[in-house]
Amino acid sequence: MSASGQSPALSTAWDILLVEDDPAVARTTEILFRLAGHRLEIAPEPQAAYSRLAERRYDAILLDLNFGMGRTSGDEGLACIARIMGDDPAARIIVITAHSGIRIAVAAMQAGARDFLMKPWRKDDLLAKCAAVIGQRDAPAPRLVTGGSEMLGDSPAIEAVRAMIRRVGPTVANICVTGRSGSGRTLAALAVHAASGDAATPVTRVDLRDSDQWPSIDTALGTLLLKHPDGLDAVLQARLLDRLLPGQRCISVADSLAPLSPALRRRLSTLEIAIPPLGTRREDMGVLARHFARVAGARFGRPARLTPAAEAIIAATDWPDEVRGLAAAIERAVLLSDDGVVDAAALRAASPPPGIADTAPAAALRLDDAERLMIVAALTEHRHNISRAAAALGISRGTLYRRMAQHGL
Repeated sequence: MSASGQSPALSTAWDILLVEDDPAVARTTEILFRLAGHRLEIAPEPQAAYSRLAERRYDAILLDLNFGMGRTSGDEGLACIARIMGDDPAARIIVITAHSGIRIAVAAMQAGARDFLMKPWRKDDLLAKCAAVIGQRDAPAPRLVTGGSEMLGDSPAIEAVRAMIRRVGPTVANICVTGRSGSGRTLAALAVHAASGDAATPVTRVDLRDSDQWPSIDTALGTLLLKHPDGLDAVLQARLLDRLLPGQRCISVADSLAPLSPALRRRLSTLEIAIPPLGTRREDMGVLARHFARVAGARFGRPARLTPAAEAIIAATDWPDEVRGLAAAIERAVLLSDDGVVDAAALRAASPPPGIADTAPAAALRLDDAERLMIVAALTEHRHNISRAAAALGISRGTLYRRMAQHGL
């Protein structure tokens, strides 16, 4: 190693992700890598790390194993390793643990980490371990998450989708991804391809509604991604079936399998992966919204954060156009916010009047429940200052007093 931290065999700058909840440690580490000529991004907890990993790949990931005061089990870090390795088997993870955590470090290595470092670490040791791990010339493996945030979330529904993609992606089975437009169907289809042995060959995308794109079916070298086969009439479905080469893998995206003929359904859908509507996984809305706020903040050059009142509104709303609609609303709210703080007023200004969740009694909130939740969140956020809470909600003081009385607040 040279004094600058550069290995002779690794003269280019590294891109490092540090997952660390201690701001002082994170800042010190960032300075160390910057002075050594490398780039380091900081994620204060695992969800923030997943947000960044959904967009890009890093040369190495430095991962603390415990987050929050008094936690020493390492369970959070081990779960994080499992999630990262499940999405990207080629991820290069170096875990950071206390001297007393050798057992946890061994467990982390068994889970897929490449190396570990004991606290307090020396800068030369840290840089040397990064150089060794980054210098490993193993071929990059396919990765499940290929640059889209719709696969983010911890709900059982979206985890089931990720698990299914990991299971069927490496096979040659034909997969049909179904669900509502905007829910992340195309992202899931691309994730299936990215997990396959054919991932190095670009997938050929064909929107079957556009006749000019049909010739691409005949020239495709690898997997076909067919969009909207359920929109074809019986004649065009038969023509598509005749045109597909035997043995060619097809990954398709459709609203439903029901409109397909039995023969075309057998050809395109050995297995169906149904993407759950966003309204059925409300616990993921905050994760997605924070991700979109971070991405929009970076794009527009203003760090962005969501207030509790804004998050309450997000979780209580049925978003038109699913995840895509939520992303658009957050992007507009970041632009309309003051200093990047997305509060209830900015969110309301950015969104056309959305449908509040009152159509699915088993899983969604009624209108009255949603309104009460928003008011409580705004009052809590502004320490029961009526004027500020009313401004955040976009209503007058008098209206807020009346609504509070109606809800018994």
